[in-house]
Amino acid sequence: MMETLEGTELCFPQFLNTSCRKPKRPHFEAMLIYILLSSISVLTAALNLLVIISISHFKQLQTPTNLLLLSLAVSDFLVGLLMFFQIVLIDGCWFLGDLMCTLYQYLAYIITSASVGTMVIISVDRYVAICHPLHYSTQITLKRAQVSVSLCWICSVIFQSLILQDILKQPGRYNSCIGECIIVIDFVAGLVDVIFSFIVPITLIVVLYMRVFMVAVSQARAMRSHIAAVTIQQSVKVTAKKSEMKAARTLGVVVVVFLICLCPYYCVALSGQDNLLNASSAAFVICLFYFNSCLNPVIYALFYPWFRKSIKLIVTCKILQPDSCEANIM
Repeated sequence: MMETLEGTELCFPQFLNTSCRKPKRPHFEAMLIYILLSSISVLTAALNLLVIISISHFKQLQTPTNLLLLSLAVSDFLVGLLMFFQIVLIDGCWFLGDLMCTLYQYLAYIITSASVGTMVIISVDRYVAICHPLHYSTQITLKRAQVSVSLCWICSVIFQSLILQDILKQPGRYNSCIGECIIVIDFVAGLVDVIFSFIVPITLIVVLYMRVFMVAVSQARAMRSHIAAVTIQQSVKVTAKKSEMKAARTLGVVVVVFLICLCPYYCVALSGQDNLLNASSAAFVICLFYFNSCLNPVIYALFYPWFRKSIKLIVTCKILQPDSCEANIM
């Protein structure tokens, strides 16, 4: 009887001596986390799939800026799918084996790195559009955007392969019992990862958007000050298009939300105090980290009329009609 009771607390009751134990957690708390993560996961995957279909299907939406949004939507969509693996770990047990554990962690690192890299490219795109509007059409082309996105993902794969090479060579090497899914990165590799996946990109994003904000404010003042007709004519020529300014504001909101959601996660990683977090705090940081991927399509729906229009066409299945890709969305 004692062995049976003890076995019910184990992830794998058939391995009494090597199985991990299930953490004692109130049933209500476990169900709440399960419902929360499941809802975020489904919503994230569904909303970002709408973004992917919209930009991929409608030719009018296939601009350099939207191609960057497509890359971000792909990474966010994959985050939504990966959250199902996080749900598996709610009861503290991993049942999919060491290889799947390593693959899950590896993909999570790649997707996060690619998301941060895409944010940097988006900031560069807005910087050129607002600060150098006359050169935007020649410097930022669809071909260059495609190359930038491809390089971003390739570099993320290579970089994270180097950071996680020990885990990739020997999956499950740091697991202390059967049913555990953890990875341990040495101090040097972890420091390099934080510097190049967080500190450097975030610094570039903040600096570029501060410059964009300053130029946007100065241009707005120039447009409002009707001192002389010559001044007005010159300001109209060098001022960015109104649509570009709106895109800069919208993507600025995306960047700010991105920083708010990811900063707690990376601050914990940077301080090295993750082992001091209790279960509730750790769950909050992880949920906030994942929730960012769900917020981006919501922001697009609030600020981009073309996204709302494309959703209607997708939901009503009008994209299945002939030549629907030529529809006027903008």
